[in-house]
Amino acid sequence: MSEAFIEMDFDGPTYEPEHDKPRLNAQCQRVWDLMEDGKWRTLREIGDTTHDPESSISARLRDFRKLKFGAYQVERRRRGQERRGLFEYRLIT
Repeated sequence: MSEAFIEMDFDGPTYEPEHDKPRLNAQCQRVWDLMEDGKWRTLREIGDTTHDPESSISARLRDFRKLKFGAYQVERRRRGQERRGLFEYRLIT
């Protein structure tokens, strides 16, 4: 496991720091710890390891791209037949 990613300060109309900040930061850390190896993974594969919902994983990957969270490069590409709409992601650190 790597060092802690960073403590992120989220925002938004439904965000309640006292309830959401620990949970969201823990999700970020789990996704970061898995993805920092630069391997390609689908949202399902990430979730199988982190036990987080795919929608939350997708949101955390988007967060990593944001300037205030480090502006990391998160690449996306299709996996398999195009009509399936399956994508995989990798984090470039």
